[in-house]
Amino acid sequence: MTFIPPTPRRSFLRSSGIGLSSIAIAQLLDSEANAAASMPHHAPRAKHVIYLHMIGAPSQLDMFDFKPELRKRHNEPCPPEVTKDRDFAFIGKTSTLAGTPWKFHRHGQSGQQMSELLPHLGSVADELAVIRSVHNEEINHAPAQMFLHSGFGRGGRPSFGSWVTYGLGSENRDLPSYVVLVTGAKGGAGTSLWSTGFLPSIYQGIQFRSTGDPVLFLSSPEGETREDRRRVLDAVGDLNRRRLEQTGDREIETRISQYELAYRMQASVPELMNIGDETKETLASYGAQPGKSSFANNCLLARRMVERGVRLIELYDADWDHHGNIENRLPAKCKDIDQPIAALIRDLQQRGLLQDTLIVWGSEFGRTPLNQGSTKGKGLSGRDHHKDAYTMWLAGGGIKGGVSYGQSDDFGMDVAEDPVHVHDLNATILHLLGLNHERLTYRYQGREFRLTDVHGRVVHDIIS
Repeated sequence: MTFIPPTPRRSFLRSSGIGLSSIAIAQLLDSEANAAASMPHHAPRAKHVIYLHMIGAPSQLDMFDFKPELRKRHNEPCPPEVTKDRDFAFIGKTSTLAGTPWKFHRHGQSGQQMSELLPHLGSVADELAVIRSVHNEEINHAPAQMFLHSGFGRGGRPSFGSWVTYGLGSENRDLPSYVVLVTGAKGGAGTSLWSTGFLPSIYQGIQFRSTGDPVLFLSSPEGETREDRRRVLDAVGDLNRRRLEQTGDREIETRISQYELAYRMQASVPELMNIGDETKETLASYGAQPGKSSFANNCLLARRMVERGVRLIELYDADWDHHGNIENRLPAKCKDIDQPIAALIRDLQQRGLLQDTLIVWGSEFGRTPLNQGSTKGKGLSGRDHHKDAYTMWLAGGGIKGGVSYGQSDDFGMDVAEDPVHVHDLNATILHLLGLNHERLTYRYQGREFRLTDVHGRVVHDIIS
């Protein structure tokens, strides 16, 4: 019998002609084919995520985690045993205790406790599951942001949003499945927070802007018609397909797909970003103003994106790093976010979208129960970074509303009950989306990687 040597993969692809590549391209350009698995691992409770990340770390002790003992002992020397074997980013271990200067109130039937800085959010308190026992591994902003978003404190790993879109794909072929909106300076880890890392670049987060061109370079050059763009795109696509036949390179697949998506976005994005067609009542409820760049506008855009099937929308809001002048800066920042977030929750609820949309609020870490800077015996100057016990909350998509989970100790220094590690938080979010965090993996450099590394548990007590 004559031995026939096996055909090399690249030779097979070249000899197969256009037929095989056409099948591959057709599948790729199908919105449901752009995922590792087009079906979740189990029945999802949520289909979309709106992730609200406060860049710089808000003070949980002045917003969500009231400590009467800390207020009682304000400006007293911190007991040495509280700071023993502990490192802080900027302050020493001999700092004074710092109670909050703001009043706290109970809200809703659940009696959820929040600061007077958040009156609007208090009106939807019964929709929130507040976790007061979150802890992280990193003490500085960029590493902690990367750890929260990728499960690793250095760059190079896929972001949370990239993992989700890799696992679930898109519901709208005319818009990206993962969109990022930013107010203020990016700060910290910057654009790496929506990077694909080692995943195919098709899962990259796409930043939209609320003023000017929504997406950089999306508009055609002056004098070029849509028909001109279509002809150029067809020609470039043909060259890319020929190269794909020769190499089988997945990044060429991505390039073809993204060019086609960009072409479709030229029609879909301007309509999406035009909040001027919302009612006056809706605009007023958010505090949104067409043509402006603001967190309020971005919250309204997030609702519009959910309506159109965008899988994951992440809103970044800057300037929460309050090492000083916190008594002026924190109220200003709370005013920026309080009304828009409450309006977003109510708006989604009224439209029947909240049950399918998971909202996550939080940051890379919290702030210390110690004063940073001199107050001459009065008030509160600032607070340093604190990773060992802080607050995040979730609402919507499968979350049990009106729940308080976990506690920090009397000073807010350590977790006293029901700790929730960042890996646990991410495992829970993926679970609500129908993804098993232990099965959502990608093989790279000889090993299987996942968002939660080799850790993580689902916090079932906050799931309805």
